[in-house]
Amino acid sequence: MSKNKKLVPKRRFKEFQNSDAWEQRELGEVVQITMGQSPLGSNYTENPSDYILVQGNADMKNGKVFPRIWTTQVTKTAEPDDIILSVRAPVGDVGKTDYNVVLGRGVAGIKGNEFIYQLLSKMKSDSYWGKYSTGSTFDSINSNDLKEANICIPSTNEQVQIGSFFRNLDQTIAFQQRKLEKMKSMKSAYLSEMFPAEGERKPKRRFPGFTDDWEQRELGEVGQINTGNTPPTSNSQNYEDDGLLWVTPTDIDGNIIRTTAKKLSKLGIKKARVVPKGSIIATCIASIGKNALILEDSAFNQQINSLSPNENNDSYFLLTQSELWSKKMQSIAASGTMQIINKTEFSKLSFYFPVLTEQKHIGEFFSSLDQTITFQQQKLEKLQNIKKAYLNEMFI
Repeated sequence: MSKNKKLVPKRRFKEFQNSDAWEQRELGEVVQITMGQSPLGSNYTENPSDYILVQGNADMKNGKVFPRIWTTQVTKTAEPDDIILSVRAPVGDVGKTDYNVVLGRGVAGIKGNEFIYQLLSKMKSDSYWGKYSTGSTFDSINSNDLKEANICIPSTNEQVQIGSFFRNLDQTIAFQQRKLEKMKSMKSAYLSEMFPAEGERKPKRRFPGFTDDWEQRELGEVGQINTGNTPPTSNSQNYEDDGLLWVTPTDIDGNIIRTTAKKLSKLGIKKARVVPKGSIIATCIASIGKNALILEDSAFNQQINSLSPNENNDSYFLLTQSELWSKKMQSIAASGTMQIINKTEFSKLSFYFPVLTEQKHIGEFFSSLDQTITFQQQKLEKLQNIKKAYLNEMFI
């Protein structure tokens, strides 16, 4: 960055709009940095009465130290409110500590204010540290890399106001994260209560009026099983922008398929295996057990099997139950030499099913719950995007 360029962010608080430009400094000139030093492995413990050990980003969650490992040996340390920065792969993840902690060699402790914490977060999102790892086999930064990192800072008063703004925004994001996690935990609890436990024929929790045992069936008895295929990609005429959805595992990022990266033309459809809306698709090669519901007639590649339910089974019930399919599929795949569930194995997966009317009640219940979870997820993503935009406009 040129020192002759006036260092002014795009967005400033009103009282600082006519203030001096920001100064370019090295990080080591502004904060105190402590590089970590790992205790001996023989001193690691699982005893919360010992010293909390922070080794890397695995010991941080949602911007906070999340105690996971303890040690009886004190090497390098950080204090409450210090910033923790990961200095080994992945480099640049940041968090704060609410505790006195021991620093392993995968992290550094930084005594800095909220402004510095947010600045380091932006440096991570901007891939600032990537230039130090180019060509190396193991991403890492050393003490000099940290101390000599170029940063731009305003006056102390402006730092305080920027820090306070982002602290409040982070608290709002953290509150939304907790709401989302609570909804997901609630769904997990309902799944365990509204589907029979191992060896049982009835769930713990049921809608009024349903008392009969559930019946054991294989997936092949519940509907039509299909394995996908790939119309030749060498012929571009098999694909078009506004064609039929063609699903690959990378398109499955939620429990409903709404769009796909590639779509099939009329020519491609003739070479594909198209299944009707309401079918459940499940990845059965490599990434086992990513499942989703298709809302319109669709095709998919050979890494995916589908279940198109017959008239006696409800699509959303099956989608919800497919979380149980995933666990069994992953267990089977793990016991083999290849990560694969073939069509026959998929068809023979066995579970318990209630009558259609009870399936519909369960499906409607989880459909409503999933919509709420999706809404909460979208709110969180919106807040995160707002923060990213403010970071880009309020920092240099």
